[in-house]
Amino acid sequence: MSPARRSGLASMTVVAALLVAGCGSSGTASSSHTLQVVAGQNFWGSIAAQLGGTHVSVTSIVTNPNADPHDYESSTKDARAFATADYVILNGAGYDDWASKLLSANPNPSRKVFTVADPLNKKAGDNPHFWYNPDWVEQVADKITADFQAIDSADASYFSQQRAAFRTALQPYHDRIAKIRAAFSGVPVGSTESIFEYLATALGLNLISPPEFMKAVAEGNDPPAQTVAEFHDLIAGKKIKVLVHNVQTSTNITEELKRQATNNGIPVVGVSETLQPVDATYQEWQNAQLLTLQNALNAQALTH
Repeated sequence: MSPARRSGLASMTVVAALLVAGCGSSGTASSSHTLQVVAGQNFWGSIAAQLGGTHVSVTSIVTNPNADPHDYESSTKDARAFATADYVILNGAGYDDWASKLLSANPNPSRKVFTVADPLNKKAGDNPHFWYNPDWVEQVADKITADFQAIDSADASYFSQQRAAFRTALQPYHDRIAKIRAAFSGVPVGSTESIFEYLATALGLNLISPPEFMKAVAEGNDPPAQTVAEFHDLIAGKKIKVLVHNVQTSTNITEELKRQATNNGIPVVGVSETLQPVDATYQEWQNAQLLTLQNALNAQALTH
């Protein structure tokens, strides 16, 4: 899952498709024009669709819930989507370098690009799972709304209404986070990779699995042997109450940790990188995962 593993290199066919499609791209969007929005991943696409409502048409590129998004390889179809887009949302921080390459193949001053990592001051090598930070999700929603209003100023009030509606839609998600934090603040948990780090902080959980282990697995590398031993010791000693793992990535080491946790009576909770199911909204997906985690924490509290 490291940048080295992500080929992301546009083929000559893809580049050619971009250039051809770019020749026919239109100028600035107007209120009579449905904004063509392309999101690198469907979690950002879901948010953009809710913020844009009937005034946008959103295409999400990475959607497969059974594949590792870090390893995505772009296609000619992706190139066409980016070339004709009015607005593009990328994650950044090395997570979707394939998309940056497609955009670079066809510079277009009328196409606005928002890279989530930029206002967060994150770069390649940092934890790129920004959509697991509830505060940052709200910031991203504000930015997308402002961008929609800048592109289509005639409908600025409509986009403000959509933002208010999305804020309301997110409230149960924020409420569940607050409830878990109130009940389980400081509870020690483990995670097989860094996908859970931001959310663990928001939940007030004490994530004690070795940071080097989590980072290595997230980047597709073998974790240092010492950290593997440390992780096994945490589980053997039942020092963590729940083990979180990424359902879209697995290695022999993480599978062994999951088995060990189960054998030691430690609940194993899966989280995903992209929407599951694929037709869920961002908040439906997150709420379902949070409920599973909450139930696991409750079960541990009752038995210990």
